[in-house]
Amino acid sequence: MRARTRTARRRVVVLAAVASLGAGLLAGCADDGKDDNGGSSSGGGGGKTKITLGLFGTAGFEESGLYKEYEKLHPDIDIQQTVVERNENYYPALLNHLTTNSGLQDIQMVEVGNIAEIVQTQSDKLLDLSKYGKESDYLDWKWKQATTSGGQTIGVGTDVGPMAICYRTDLFKAAGLPTDREEVGKLWAGSWDKFVDVGKTYQKKAKGTTFLDSPGGLLQAILSSETERFYDSSGKVIYKTNPAVKSAFDLTADAAEAGLIGNQTQFQPAWDTTIANSKFAAMSCPPWMLGYIKGKSKADAAGKWDIAQAPKSGNWGGSFLTVPKSGKNTEEAAKLAAWLTAPEQQAKLFAVQGSFPSTPAAYDSAAVKNAKNDMTGDAPIGTIFAEAAKNIPVQTIGPKDQIIQQGLTDNGVVLVTQGKSAKEAWDNAVKTIDNNLDQ
Repeated sequence: MRARTRTARRRVVVLAAVASLGAGLLAGCADDGKDDNGGSSSGGGGGKTKITLGLFGTAGFEESGLYKEYEKLHPDIDIQQTVVERNENYYPALLNHLTTNSGLQDIQMVEVGNIAEIVQTQSDKLLDLSKYGKESDYLDWKWKQATTSGGQTIGVGTDVGPMAICYRTDLFKAAGLPTDREEVGKLWAGSWDKFVDVGKTYQKKAKGTTFLDSPGGLLQAILSSETERFYDSSGKVIYKTNPAVKSAFDLTADAAEAGLIGNQTQFQPAWDTTIANSKFAAMSCPPWMLGYIKGKSKADAAGKWDIAQAPKSGNWGGSFLTVPKSGKNTEEAAKLAAWLTAPEQQAKLFAVQGSFPSTPAAYDSAAVKNAKNDMTGDAPIGTIFAEAAKNIPVQTIGPKDQIIQQGLTDNGVVLVTQGKSAKEAWDNAVKTIDNNLDQ
């Protein structure tokens, strides 16, 4: 599940989402034989135990046939799902239902950007899944993200978003840069400063294109490779005093001032147009981004992309499955959550959906090792992303990470592409973030 949420939108939007989607989630519960507290009731159609899931985006469980497979293995189980398209609409309602401990589905998905808040404020409402999912199956850093200080693991990981760099071989060649993925990766290995230097080399010969797509993409990639970003291990907000954050901001601003980055905000229509019209040569690229590129590109772009390791490994995306204690069938729900996220199922999901497994055992499966993508031709994408995933640092995540990240990008570094100085952009970002944190 990709992470591109905008949970720091205006407070009124959040409150409206809670109001409207609360009704939506409860309606799903009512249709599925839920009790007043959102717990599922047995004795549904044909005497089966009904297990409901609350999801956002396209998790792919139904599309990949996993529900049917589980129901075949367990004929007494009937699986139903309620899906909200975007996490910024889904999560406020989920948080509201957890706070009131009502209206919850048997299994609720939580996006990685929200897991810290859930761990810190709602863990008492959720089942400890450590006796259902095997810790050794999951990437160490992924398991820890959903584990409380007391050792309770309230979520099992569905997928991760290991970061690589997708680049256009035709545009690199025209700019006099190597196109072989191993050689390209060596150009910037171990250093984001080297990465920006490659961009400056590219820009000298570029015609009508920029090296990178957006300031937000670069900043996201750099910060995702840091162990400590916006919070320290004690939970204190440190983004203003953490030199790693300021350094990442300044490096991105430097790239913007040098004209290496397009002046777009990611996932907006104008940004989509730059993909379709081949207006940039490279971008930060977790696995799910390949599907986005394919969806927004013209047909003649297929095979012109390749993928190389990023300067440093980072994560962008991923989700968890949690089981609220208020359900009547928590045992069955926990077993289903563990099964859906086991290595065998994650490999199947990757083959159909492109969601990259959070379970290293899946990396040896044919589905991952032999994976290809239309946009990147014969590039061994599974092997490349697996290598990145294994090197992602255990990152300190705070409850308001998304608010801070968005402030630094949408209200900060993007302004440098619009003529503001790096200092003006930073000051504006800090003001916006602090105002949102105070609400």
